[in-house]
Amino acid sequence: MSAVLEHTTADTRRRSVPTGVSLAALSLGGLAIGTTEFASMGVLPGFAADLGVSVPTAGVAISAYALGVVVGAPLIAIAGARWARKKLIVALATALVVFNGLSALAPAFLPFVALRFLAGLPHGAYFGTAAVLGAALVEPARRARALAAVMLGLTIANIVGVPAATWLGETFGWRSAYVAVTVIALITVLAVIFLVPNAASAQGGSVRGELTALTRPQVWLTLGAISAGFGGLFAVYSYISPILTNQAGVDAGTVPLLLGALGVGMTVGNVVGGRLAERAPRTTIAVALAVYAVVLLAFVFAAHHAVTAAIGLFLLGFVGLSAGPALMGRLMDFAADGPSLAAASFHSAFNIANAIGAALGGAVLAAGLGYDAPALVGAVLPLLGLVVFGVSVALERRA
Repeated sequence: MSAVLEHTTADTRRRSVPTGVSLAALSLGGLAIGTTEFASMGVLPGFAADLGVSVPTAGVAISAYALGVVVGAPLIAIAGARWARKKLIVALATALVVFNGLSALAPAFLPFVALRFLAGLPHGAYFGTAAVLGAALVEPARRARALAAVMLGLTIANIVGVPAATWLGETFGWRSAYVAVTVIALITVLAVIFLVPNAASAQGGSVRGELTALTRPQVWLTLGAISAGFGGLFAVYSYISPILTNQAGVDAGTVPLLLGALGVGMTVGNVVGGRLAERAPRTTIAVALAVYAVVLLAFVFAAHHAVTAAIGLFLLGFVGLSAGPALMGRLMDFAADGPSLAAASFHSAFNIANAIGAALGGAVLAAGLGYDAPALVGAVLPLLGLVVFGVSVALERRA
């Protein structure tokens, strides 16, 4: 009897937690994920030297993480379809604790690569499940803002988490960066347990319901728009250090400060995008993709001076993330029976964009076209995404 009373009291306490606090607890996982994903690029020389591989070979560990994201997002969303969303989020955050902690202890390169793959598995599924639970905590009219709030940790990671983890890696060794991520993930587990309620509308679904998302053309078209449309960011971001040092003439030590502008832009764009998505989601997506192409073209010229490069990076982050909440909401709308898989697939598509953009940027650099070329070729990708999105909207209106 006393156990029942204790459980009831705890549940009542969680329900009394302000919704904003609950959403902040969910966003902590995004801070851990964003830090572990991008800080790996900053500490790459450190773990390459310590684990006895060349820098190009060490890049395999980063690719392994991205592969884990692409594979894990749909598989975990399907496997955990029947789980209550809060229970699944706690399990995924616990996995972040375990695999990032083990990454910090990796004795050799191959085990490290395997652990980075495993650390990537919860990435998309966490965001997808947190998006569904976060949306369930608010009234439908405020769903886009809730989705933006859940994503906030990921964008803040680019301002605070990644520079801090990179500094730790340079000061105390690369392993300390993954220890920091482990601590953030552990705090996430505790915060979700004690600060996030079990929303009645987020108690789990069915495998069949989740799989129906994959049968709907609108889901695939939206994922296609994301995969193509966001590739331009990564065509530039993947090579931003040599672009800034060669084109803008800044010192290597100044590059993280300029990248902070990108993180600020992402954070502001994510918040603004949440509000725009509540008013005109389709217009928000279309305008963002069109403007993104213009910003990338402008960055060809902006990258030749430190101040204009910082402004360009801010705009790249702002415009790119301003479409995020609307795109995720669109996926969830067209996959009402399988929202977790649809929302998780958003991050798989984002990592496909990462791969496409990095490959195109690398190809034009390898062809000897210079450091202006990645932004130039990247500007084509948002336009391609806009075409795919246009097909999606046309089919929607016809239906």
